[in-house]
Amino acid sequence: MVEPMFAPSLLVVLHDVAPPTWADYQPFVEAVDAIGDIPMTWLVVPDFHKQNDLQADPQFRRELDERLDRGDELALHGYFHCDDGPMASNPRDWFMRRIYTHEGEFYNLSEEAALARLHAGIEMFHRYYWPLQGFVAPAWLMSEGTRQALRQLPLTYTSDAQHLYRLPTFTPVDAPDWSGVRAVPGAVACRSLSAINANNAGGKRRSFASVCTRWICDMSSRAPTGCKPSSVYSPRGACR
Repeated sequence: MVEPMFAPSLLVVLHDVAPPTWADYQPFVEAVDAIGDIPMTWLVVPDFHKQNDLQADPQFRRELDERLDRGDELALHGYFHCDDGPMASNPRDWFMRRIYTHEGEFYNLSEEAALARLHAGIEMFHRYYWPLQGFVAPAWLMSEGTRQALRQLPLTYTSDAQHLYRLPTFTPVDAPDWSGVRAVPGAVACRSLSAINANNAGGKRRSFASVCTRWICDMSSRAPTGCKPSSVYSPRGACR
């Protein structure tokens, strides 16, 4: 059964958060901050493409510490954000892992392998004293083994391309994707803004940020409260 939402809310979630994507996100984040008190959820990749270990970037970790101090939320977004598993053995998996995306890290993992990466990500959050409630798989692709692994962990939510899910039961809340915009019954949610293409020039980044923040301003006038996915699943569905 799909759960109803609570008060109308605005959710902004940034995917693929890692040192190499920060330059792309910075204009957007600055523009959202200028609007007012709109909390964001940052989907953090511990070692993006196995070349950007957060342990080696204290400056970026300080940026994330500052976002927490502002009231934003950090969530775990895979571990490497790349699919380096064995070649797919059937046409469907080959399409999903080599045409649809090369980033589906958790698409084909066994329960044991998924648990190992999830535990590594959780340990990283604990190391830096970052509170953690949510996990979102890269490209929203989760194997059955990943789902079973998530049922065993002290996390409160995950999501795919159509829903937020309460853990460990996987109770869904409808949240269909509108190419970067999430529509949740009783709420307005912009929770799937992927990183801007790293090849974009600065002017294009700022144009993208301007378009998105104009949309957020319009939506926040209709749904004036800000919200984080973890707040949706709080006992009272409290959003600020």
